[in-house]
Amino acid sequence: MLEAFEAAAPSSGLDPYVPLVALFVLAAAFAVFSVAAAPLVGPRRYNKAKLDAYECGIEPSPQPIVGGGRMPVAYYLTAMLFILFDIEMVFLYPFAVTSDQLGFFGVVEIVLFIATVGFAYAYVWRRGGLDWN
Repeated sequence: MLEAFEAAAPSSGLDPYVPLVALFVLAAAFAVFSVAAAPLVGPRRYNKAKLDAYECGIEPSPQPIVGGGRMPVAYYLTAMLFILFDIEMVFLYPFAVTSDQLGFFGVVEIVLFIATVGFAYAYVWRRGGLDWN
């Protein structure tokens, strides 16, 4: 019986994508449901403490913090550089795992990658991006 149904139904090229589309529809339905249901099932007793901004357990005040209260821009630049170089180094892991399968092509590619990262590192170092003062 199943063979007759499969023979009667024409096969389209989109059949492999049906589960993917179903997953996207399910994810979108869950997102919409979560946003719509949050006000209905969420807490309804608001007070001043719940509506105030949360500052890591420190009571927020309109007075400036001693020392200016602002973080220097160099802190954020250093954090971004760390993330940049850290993510680039993560790309070395697949090479380490498959180095014997890649052969000479893999060696050339990883040398080019390390050279590119090295040039970026030298540029940041030369521009003073790694200075802590």
